[in-house]
Amino acid sequence: MTAAEKIKEMGIVPVVVLEDEKDAGALAKALCEGGLPCAEVTFRTAAAKESIRIMLKEYPEMFVGAGTVLTTRQVDEAIEAGARFIVSPGFDPALVDYCIENQIPVFPGCVTASELAQAVKRGLEVVKFFPAETSGGLAAIKALAAPYVGMKFMPTGGINPGNVRTYLESDVILACGGSWMVKKDLIQSGQFDEIRQMTADAVALVREVRGSQEK
Repeated sequence: MTAAEKIKEMGIVPVVVLEDEKDAGALAKALCEGGLPCAEVTFRTAAAKESIRIMLKEYPEMFVGAGTVLTTRQVDEAIEAGARFIVSPGFDPALVDYCIENQIPVFPGCVTASELAQAVKRGLEVVKFFPAETSGGLAAIKALAAPYVGMKFMPTGGINPGNVRTYLESDVILACGGSWMVKKDLIQSGQFDEIRQMTADAVALVREVRGSQEK
């Protein structure tokens, strides 16, 4: 199964910001118990690399990737820690080419036709759409998808329980990136039971939407 297929299966990818790697194990436990053994750990903090390593050591069944990756050095650090995929906020040709050359699944941010053209040129079939809501949301994604037949999108930024259903119901959406179930304040205050419940609610929503699409 490819990284894209695995992400599609999940439906929602928790976008995680960990300030302290000591929280990584407990967060991984909550996500797995909530039925979503997946995470995009963002390289916005110095704890990212070690957090990925801890998550995968304690819960090897998890599908963990690295987000907010800005440099090839961060790509190397993420892969060294065990990351299975790379997500970047924008389209950096050098970073994308580096991942392709090293056979690393990469989902770069694209919000314009010009960026999508660069992705298509490189044979990519899935891109991140970020920041989703402020960049026009689902309407903008559908407009971009029309000339780029077959391209799938992973919107992130402004996705929440109130709008995620609308995104998931569209056939151009591979999955949604969301942080509402893994908010920084919940992690830092140790509210992992709440994270587990919110994760379970998100999983139930995905199953409801995707299940009805398969009928």
